Amino acid sequence: MNYNHSNSSSIPKDIVVFVVRVFVGFAMLSHGFPKLQMLLAGGKIEFFDFMGLGPQVSLILTVFAEFVCSILLILGLFTRVSLGFLIFTMIIAAFVVHGADPFDKREMSLIYLSVYLLLMAIGAGKISVDHLIEKRKRASDW
Repeated sequence: MNYNHSNSSSIPKDIVVFVVRVFVGFAMLSHGFPKLQMLLAGGKIEFFDFMGLGPQVSLILTVFAEFVCSILLILGLFTRVSLGFLIFTMIIAAFVVHGADPFDKREMSLIYLSVYLLLMAIGAGKISVDHLIEKRKRASDW
């Protein structure tokens, strides 16, 4: 019996990748949106200065990753670039910000990191803007 499924339809895989991308993107937005509000509120910003650039720059970079890149991830637009920022942010969260904390404080960032690494390996899938762009590029023979 042939167990090679490489010739079978990839529709179920693409649906799962799409659902995971959308779910994890919206889940991360719930972390990024309050940070965006903190940034837009004005006033003194107290945020972890993870690269020595100051709390405001650190917050701006985190908002970019957690909010902007999550929206791009949901759309499947510039997916791998967005995942690069998200992966970096989760590494900082897990190993720097919560590096000395017990596992339960680092667990969430490690789970996000794992999902982002998996999506980086798999790609955005066919239900994505990236796929539409790639399809259009091939059709126009750039």
